[in-house]
Amino acid sequence: MAKDSSKAGLASAKPKPQPKVSADGKTIRAPLTQNPHAIRDTREKVLEVAIGREVRAFRKKLGITVADLAVATDISLGMLSKIENGITSPSLTTLQALSRALGVPVTAFFRRFEEERSAVFVKAGEGLDVERRGTRAGHQYNLLGHIGSNTSGVVVEPYLITLTEDSDVFPTFQHEGMEFLYMLEGEVVYRHGSNLYPMKPGDSLFFDADAPHGPEQLTKLPMRYLSIICYPQNSAG
Repeated sequence: MAKDSSKAGLASAKPKPQPKVSADGKTIRAPLTQNPHAIRDTREKVLEVAIGREVRAFRKKLGITVADLAVATDISLGMLSKIENGITSPSLTTLQALSRALGVPVTAFFRRFEEERSAVFVKAGEGLDVERRGTRAGHQYNLLGHIGSNTSGVVVEPYLITLTEDSDVFPTFQHEGMEFLYMLEGEVVYRHGSNLYPMKPGDSLFFDADAPHGPEQLTKLPMRYLSIICYPQNSAG
């Protein structure tokens, strides 16, 4: 007799794990495994690791495999694997072979090891007043820092925005990237696309900035909020 395949399938299917519930009926959340204080492996600062990361990055940029690179450089697969994983220190001859095959100067392999990491410190009240599209509506923009070219591939612009009795609504901002708002003072009804969000101090809003957005109703003035905009580094912003 043929087996009922549907019943067999149901019998073999694993039941979904049910969330744990405490005695008072509240759901017990699983503990987070990410360590917020964790730092990158200190091996990042080791020259071999820095070289390996660059070799792998240049190889992938060319769209070739480790085997392809091995043929082009006459370096064994095992040795290339060790180089890319920062396990061994390549000789100058090996670096020269890699530079010819990848089409980059030898010095390019040391870029990440020698590169400075930027930081911008702005004391209270010393941000840079800038003009943006909302300036003509009385919105005051105070840029709190800016780092251009960087290793992340992302540009982040933090603004302190102030609206007063002289300000007007301007619900037509639209630009590339993501934006995060955090209310500090006052109240506003903020529009994002077709949705309206009443915001008070302590409230935040995180959204895709490609949708039309901006203050819809200035409920309580003066109003101050942080606006953090991020977009790809190769974008005009």
